[in-house]
Amino acid sequence: MRQVIRKWFWAWEFDKEEQWLNDMAAQGKALVSARYATYEFEDSQPGEYAIRLEMLENSPTSEEGQQYIEFVESTGAEFVGKVMKWVYFRKKKELGDFELHGDNATRIKHLKGIMVLLLPLGVMNFFMGIYNLCIGIGLNSAINVLCSVFSFAVTVLLVRGLKKLNDKKIRLEKDAQLFE
Repeated sequence: MRQVIRKWFWAWEFDKEEQWLNDMAAQGKALVSARYATYEFEDSQPGEYAIRLEMLENSPTSEEGQQYIEFVESTGAEFVGKVMKWVYFRKKKELGDFELHGDNATRIKHLKGIMVLLLPLGVMNFFMGIYNLCIGIGLNSAINVLCSVFSFAVTVLLVRGLKKLNDKKIRLEKDAQLFE
């Protein structure tokens, strides 16, 4: 039986999202489709699949993205969905280990890629907030002031997410130095 669950994760919570998807697989719910905050599952044997997700450097529909997806599929994994630059894979556990980020260097690179996506959004929202605040004050426009408050709130949210990603990156860099 198929089941659709709508659940939201922020980009910096990709590890929580992946853990939740693997918890669902452990309960016998195999991921068959992933879209914006929408996951579709089908019944399977509990623990049959391991789920991995990754943000690609390029769009999944680009030539490089397609080559990467084909490479991962050549390992026995199945491509089950995409959301913007994020791709979702599942692999039967009987086919062996399933890691997309096998070492700290690739994990750090992945975190940096997410940060590069979020940083311009934070900067853009900050300046949109200033712009709307100036217009709102200058024209006595409540709607512009409200828009500036929203932009500043989004900026704060993105900065918090960037900090969490940076903290993870710093921990991985320290771990990498210990093993050098």
